[in-house]
Amino acid sequence: MSTNEIKVGVLGATGAVGQRFVQLLEDHPWFRITAVAASERSAGKPYAEAVTWRLDTPVPEAVRTLPVALCEPGLDCDLVFSGLDSAVAGPIEAAFAAADYAVVSNSKNHRMDEDVPLLVPEVNGDHCAIIDYQRKRRGYGRGFIATNPNCSTIGLTMALKPIAEQFGLRQVAVTTLQALSGAGYPGVPSLEILDNVLPYIGEEEDKMERETLKLLGRFRDNRIEHAGIVVSAQCNRVHVQDGHMECVSVALENKTDADGLAKALRNHRGPPQELGLPFAPARPVIVRDEPDRPQPRMDRDAENGMAVTVGRIRPCPVLDMKFVVLSHNTVRGAAGTSILNAEFLRTQGYLD
Repeated sequence: MSTNEIKVGVLGATGAVGQRFVQLLEDHPWFRITAVAASERSAGKPYAEAVTWRLDTPVPEAVRTLPVALCEPGLDCDLVFSGLDSAVAGPIEAAFAAADYAVVSNSKNHRMDEDVPLLVPEVNGDHCAIIDYQRKRRGYGRGFIATNPNCSTIGLTMALKPIAEQFGLRQVAVTTLQALSGAGYPGVPSLEILDNVLPYIGEEEDKMERETLKLLGRFRDNRIEHAGIVVSAQCNRVHVQDGHMECVSVALENKTDADGLAKALRNHRGPPQELGLPFAPARPVIVRDEPDRPQPRMDRDAENGMAVTVGRIRPCPVLDMKFVVLSHNTVRGAAGTSILNAEFLRTQGYLD
């Protein structure tokens, strides 16, 4: 192991998000998995024996024989990525942070805590500074908790950020068509989703409406002031394996046309691109001009699944402009953003 590499652990390593962490971290230039943790059912077994692997690449060789530990402090690592179920994630993540671990979480439990950054580095990288306040307020030493948003919120805010910067936002209406993998494994029963669309995903609309305001808010005086916009979300589950599609309409402070909106999206870059981070897409937002794009099968893997694709930009007769957003929900929408968050936090000194 290189002296420059950071030892990392994966909490909930046998679950759907945990498996994606394990897959994406293989051969990472900065991070090396040295610990995997899960429930008592898996504890003590080699990872390859404990996990029911659901991804289309083999279990990484370096992780196959790692013994699965319980999700308790004492793991041989300095940073943990949490793919834990929300039913157990909250106190476990807090315990690791209190024990001087850096916790970068995909779980929902701490996202809206007033002293926890809800991060998408291209959107609100400056919010990571609240970690200093979190450590002081909670009595943490080196440890902290940082989270990434809900999968559908990530794609939405990556598209909204350049629009808000250049034109200002007043209202956002979004209708999602969300992939089955977002429900985890085994997910939605086949007889419910075949020949069907499910117009309800528990808590999803509330997450999108609340998290977007925190992400687009402003950090100052040790607090995050939520954005003063209105967001309305309607969320649907559709028969697609991967890739969340979102139909978005926006009301702007300053008017523009389709070309102006497309230019703002195409030109958007953030700290991950400026820093050349390993997981950063060169183009965080890709604009397609074809009338029938984006599509999940054709666009979800853009920039290794880390880019958001926007298309069908046009005037909206109710608000001002409307467009379609597509993102890979388990890569950019989950483990990929957590890994990018950790890379960014390292450049800001929080993993020292």
